[in-house]
Amino acid sequence: MSPTIKPVTGARFSRIHGVGGYRPTRVIPNSEVLNWIDSSDEWIRTRSGIAERRWAGPEETVAEMSVQAAGKAIAMAGIRPEQIGGVIVATVSHLKQTPAIATEIAQRLGCGTAPAFDISAACAGFGYGLGLADGMVRGGSAEYVLVIGVERLSDLTDVTDRSTAFIFGDGAGAAVVGPSETPGIGKVVWGSDGSQAEVISQTQAWDTAFAKPDAVNGAGEETKWPALRMEGQTVFRWAVYDMAKVAEQALEAAGITADQLGAFIPHQANMRIIDAMVKKLDLPPNVPVARDIAETGNTSAASIPLAMERMLERGEAKSGDLALIIGFGAGLVYAAAVVTLP
Repeated sequence: MSPTIKPVTGARFSRIHGVGGYRPTRVIPNSEVLNWIDSSDEWIRTRSGIAERRWAGPEETVAEMSVQAAGKAIAMAGIRPEQIGGVIVATVSHLKQTPAIATEIAQRLGCGTAPAFDISAACAGFGYGLGLADGMVRGGSAEYVLVIGVERLSDLTDVTDRSTAFIFGDGAGAAVVGPSETPGIGKVVWGSDGSQAEVISQTQAWDTAFAKPDAVNGAGEETKWPALRMEGQTVFRWAVYDMAKVAEQALEAAGITADQLGAFIPHQANMRIIDAMVKKLDLPPNVPVARDIAETGNTSAASIPLAMERMLERGEAKSGDLALIIGFGAGLVYAAAVVTLP
């Protein structure tokens, strides 16, 4: 008789136990953006809903912002760093290929030998991380998992590009996922559409950028730093029509109806997209909606946990409420789920 592998037993359910965020100290109002592009405050607000965004300073690195956000999430969860059995960092703006920034963050937090790794899923990164963490906790490979969404998109912003210069911000958001006696994270409805990979992308690969002659060395054309670009109208249509369907699938998978929600926390991509999704989902007027983009800009993987923390701090949503979250972005990728707020 062949030997069998000993089964692994994890928690029956999982939930978010704590959330925390970090917002850089430097505020970039629309008036400053107008120094870079030919536009107006009214045009920016009408097109995106953004009044200001935060940009990181030299000391506010991807790692530093993550450590600050994670510390708050761990404290709220009421656990010790050494209890964390996994660190997942969702980011597209850690500019060092290897090692993963998650390993530095885990070490600085005091998470011992916890496995730590980065994932690249753009604005859906937090949702992807949440799905992985839920599986790790219920699968028995970790008791608590730290999920961080962090971006320094100011490093990848072309301030001369009128279509994107006003959009992006920096920041970090973190959540601690752990065992629960009742379901706290619904089925994560996630996926991708690689046929639209060029709709949101980096302008050029790093090897292409740095293979060019450098004018500083007298060799010709000056190297141009890669930046983010997007086809705004295509993204808008995709987000409004296709992502509303994904959000509905997440509600159905969780067995929840829109009127049972305590909050709707979509990725903070664009206020017009948020308003259109609210209409498509036919959300009742009493369901509070995250609109953190007005003060924070689009922070990609960080936007959902940052908005979640702010809603809880301001009393717009409360612990134990059910929230529908959905992230979507470059790839094109998406992830949605119904969660219980910590």
